[in-house]
Amino acid sequence: MSSRPESPRILPAVGRFWRERAQRSGFFIATLDLTAACWGFLRDSTPSRLRSRFGDAGYDWDYRVNTTSGAVGWRDRLLGVFHSPYQPTERELFHEMVGALAEQTKLNFADFTFIDLGSGKGRALLMASDYPFQGIVGMELLPALHEIARQNVEQYKSDSQKCFRIKTICGDATEFEFPDRPLLLYLFNPLPESGLRRTITNLAQSLERKPRAAYVLYHNPLLENVVMEDAKFQKIAGTHQFSVFASTSASRN
Repeated sequence: MSSRPESPRILPAVGRFWRERAQRSGFFIATLDLTAACWGFLRDSTPSRLRSRFGDAGYDWDYRVNTTSGAVGWRDRLLGVFHSPYQPTERELFHEMVGALAEQTKLNFADFTFIDLGSGKGRALLMASDYPFQGIVGMELLPALHEIARQNVEQYKSDSQKCFRIKTICGDATEFEFPDRPLLLYLFNPLPESGLRRTITNLAQSLERKPRAAYVLYHNPLLENVVMEDAKFQKIAGTHQFSVFASTSASRN
C-alpha cells in the first residue's frame, strides 16, 4: 500500500524563494521580497481578513463542496506564500476563458484531456467537467489540499456535468508526465518562475516526442513571458485576466 505523500517543508521553501529572487534581483531586493511576503501572510491571518478568504462561497453552497481558501490551515497557507497561494477560480471567469479558447480554436473537447497543475481543492476540475473532455487530471503539491480535492470530486453532483473521468494526483507539477493525447493545460499562476520554466520545457519536449495539439490557458498570467519565450507556443487570445497559447503543432491542424 502506498504511503501518504509528505507535505513540503517550510524552511526549504523559504530558502528557495529567497535564492531565486537573489539570483534575479540581488540580495537586498530578495530580502525585501521575503519580508513583504511574511508581512502579507501575517496581515492576511488576522480575523478581519478571514471573510475575504472565503471568496466565491456561493459555488460551494450550490454544489456542497469545499473549494474556498477560507478553511485552508495556516501551514498550507504559509507554504503557499513561497510556492503559490491557493485561490479558487471564479466560475464565471472560468467559463469565459474556456469560451474564448473554443471561439478561437473551434476545438472538439472530446478529443482533449484537461490538465490543471496546481489544482488545489479541485474547483477547476469540477468546472471543467461541464465540458465533454476525454478526461480531466489535476495535480496538487500539498497533500491536505489534494485530499480535499479528492473528496470534492467524489461528492460533486451537477446536472451540467459531461465528463466523469476525473483523476487527482498529489505531486510536484514540474515532474508531471504529460499524456500522449491532445491537451488543454490550465494554469492559475501555480509556480514560481523556475518551476514554470521547467513545466513548459517538459511540455515542449513531450510535444517534440509526440506532435499533437496542445493549448495553455493561463489565468493571472504574471509570468506569461516564460511561455512566450518557448518557440513551440504562440499567444492567440487573452485579456488582462488570462492568456491563451497554442502549440505550433496545434496551429497547423
